[in-house]
Amino acid sequence: MIAGYLIAIFVLLCLSAFFSGSETALTAASRARMHQLEKEGDNRAKAVNRLLTKREDLMGAILLGNNLVNILAVVLATSLFTSIFGAGGFALAISTAVMTATVLIFSEVMPKTYAISRPDSLALLVARPIGIVVRATSWIIQLIRFIAKMFLTVFGLAGPVAPVSAEQEIRGAIDLHALEGGVESGDRLRLVGALDLKDLTVEDVMIHRKNIQMLNADIDRRQLVMKALASPHTRLPLYRGEKEEIIGILHAKDLLRAALPMGGDLSKLDLDSILRKPWFVPETTQVKDQLDQFLSKGQHFALVVDEYGELQGMITLEDILEEIVGAIHDEHDVQIQGVRVQADGSVNVDGWVPIRDLNRATGWSLPDEEAVTVAGLVIHEAQTIPEPGQSFVFHGYRFNILRRQRNQVTGVNISKIDAS
Repeated sequence: MIAGYLIAIFVLLCLSAFFSGSETALTAASRARMHQLEKEGDNRAKAVNRLLTKREDLMGAILLGNNLVNILAVVLATSLFTSIFGAGGFALAISTAVMTATVLIFSEVMPKTYAISRPDSLALLVARPIGIVVRATSWIIQLIRFIAKMFLTVFGLAGPVAPVSAEQEIRGAIDLHALEGGVESGDRLRLVGALDLKDLTVEDVMIHRKNIQMLNADIDRRQLVMKALASPHTRLPLYRGEKEEIIGILHAKDLLRAALPMGGDLSKLDLDSILRKPWFVPETTQVKDQLDQFLSKGQHFALVVDEYGELQGMITLEDILEEIVGAIHDEHDVQIQGVRVQADGSVNVDGWVPIRDLNRATGWSLPDEEAVTVAGLVIHEAQTIPEPGQSFVFHGYRFNILRRQRNQVTGVNISKIDAS
């Protein structure tokens, strides 16, 4: 009789360990890997995904099974110890102590520890038997959920919970793996940069109009050709009169095709025939939408205007790609970063440098919600146009004003303040 009790208790403890390990494995399994395995034709992964789509039913079935076998094991153990030591408090105390230690070690800690170390493989193994349990107990789970929801409603705790977005999960996974060393810093910036595109507008990444290299269409043709060839850019806006009056975009290849047949006589060069129509986009356009437009139209150069139609800057496909992969330089680029690290660890920054570029270069976390450039951030926080020599502390960083030209802050020394 004692042997029968022991065998029954052992089987129940094994079932308890199975439910505990299955719960940990299924909740910790990688959803991304399961979906990939299902796409490759793995039916076990399909069973896992089917269970994970109905988490409430899954958790309810596992908890029901686990509690049922644990209670049965305790009842049998109590009967066993009562038959050995007789009815009384001593038998109950022995039964409680032995079963608590046994269930905790062999049915909870040990299977959960094993499951957390290899969740994907164990989830694939237990998906089908757990699926049978879920289907067999579905009507009981529905009844339990109804009763639980009724009590939660009575106590005012049944309100809807905002689900975590897929983007938040991806960002969290990237940051977690980067913290653990599984994702390199450069890879993390590229992955997060791709997610950030929908939060940026063209104004955030454009080249300001002061930094646009333009050509005057009214100058001597030879001089214009020489300036175009000396430029590191293949596309140059042309204007007449005011720089705001853009009449077209001059492409270096178009210029060469038109100029070569003329030999050295460029006076007859017809600019209007080779100019490309300028493409104007609002500064409020989302960067993601602008990228889609570049790809759909087969273009990668646009001029940015404000709500009044005034020229604010220009944006290229390369500017958008640099938000993802970082700065792109070729043999013709003028590599002026505007960020110079000093011997004391501080950084001298030109005022026009975008805050996002500075954060990428230094690993800092200066906010870029209210301003695009470093100068804009200083003016926004100081609520004035500071003079050279002034110093400010914002967001855990010290800003020493180095240079100012008219109403523009052109040079700032920034250092991170020690938290201690």
